[in-house]
Amino acid sequence: MRSKRPVGLFVLFVAMALVAAACGSSDDTTTTTAAPTATTEATETTEATETTEATETTEAMEPLVFGMLLVGPENDRGWSQAHFEGGQYIEENLSAEMIVLDKINTSDRPETSAETVIDEMVAAGATLIFATSNDFSDAVQASAEKHPDVSMIFSSGDTAWEDGKAYRADLPNLGNIMGEMTLGKMIAGCAAGLTTQNGHIAYVGPLINDETRRLVNSAYLGARYCWESLGNDPADLEFEVNWIGFWFNIPGFTLDPTEVTNAFIDGGADVVMSGIDTTEVIVRVGQRSEAGEAVWAVPYDFEGSCGEAPAVCLGVPYFNWGPSYLEAANAVQDGTFAATR
Repeated sequence: MRSKRPVGLFVLFVAMALVAAACGSSDDTTTTTAAPTATTEATETTEATETTEATETTEAMEPLVFGMLLVGPENDRGWSQAHFEGGQYIEENLSAEMIVLDKINTSDRPETSAETVIDEMVAAGATLIFATSNDFSDAVQASAEKHPDVSMIFSSGDTAWEDGKAYRADLPNLGNIMGEMTLGKMIAGCAAGLTTQNGHIAYVGPLINDETRRLVNSAYLGARYCWESLGNDPADLEFEVNWIGFWFNIPGFTLDPTEVTNAFIDGGADVVMSGIDTTEVIVRVGQRSEAGEAVWAVPYDFEGSCGEAPAVCLGVPYFNWGPSYLEAANAVQDGTFAATR
C-alpha cells in the first residue's frame, strides 16, 4: 500500500503556488518567485514519495517461498508433473521460489518421511506447503498442527469432505484443493464407448480406495451411456478392470502396467483406459497400434500425455493445478489465506 501523505502535500504545494500566482501583482518578479518555490518543494516531495514507494515496493516483492511434495518423479508426464508445473505457474505469475522434492515414496526414498520433508522445507523458509498425494494425508495433518503459522494445502483425499470416511477436524492453516475428476472420467469413458469396435474396454487402475473406485465407476457409466447411445445393448459391453497396487509401477511390489496392458489387448480389449499416474498404458497401446492392431487409449492426469502416442489417444482428462495454486499463494502473500474446502 502506498503512503498517502506525500501525495497530499504535493497537491497542496501546487495549489498554493497557483493561488499566489493568481493573487499576486502583475510584477514578473513576484510571479516568478512564487512559482519556482512551489516547483522546488514539489520536486523534493515527489522524490521523497518515489523513494518511499520504491522502498515499500522492494519490501512487498520479497519472494514467497513454498514447498512442493511429489509422490512420483517431477517429469513423469502424469500426476506429479502436473503438480510440479502448477508450482512453476506460481513462479511465473508471482514473486515466488519453489522448494521441491519428488519421489517421496517407500520404494524410491525408503528412509524419507513426508513429515520430515515438510519440517525441512519450513526450516528453509517455506510459508506454504503443497502435499500432493493421498499418501501424505497423515503427514500434512500432523505438520499443520506442528506449524500453525505455515499454510498448507492437501491436494487429494477425502479429509476435507464432511461426509467422507477420512474426514478430520478443521485446521485453520490446512486447506484442500482437488479437481472434480469424476466428470472428466465420465467423458473419457464416453469417448471409449463411442470408439470401441467390439464392446471390450479395459481400465488399468492404481491402488483401491474410495476415490479410485469413484473414478472407475464414472468411466464405466460414461462408456455404457455412449455405447448404448449408438444403439448397442449395454449388456454386450465388457468393461474390465485390473488394479496394479499403487499409483505407479514399483518393480517387485506392483503389477507391471505394461504387462497388464498387453494382457488386456491380448484378451480382446480394443480401448485401454489408464487410472495410474504414469504413461505406460498409452505408450504400450501406441506400440501395439504401430504393429498393426486397431487399439486406442485414454491416458490420465497430465495435459501433454497424448503426446506419448497421439495416433491412438482419444483425449485425456487432466488436472490444471496452476490457477488454484496461484490463488492460494496470493492469499498467503497478502495475509488472507483461509482453509479452502
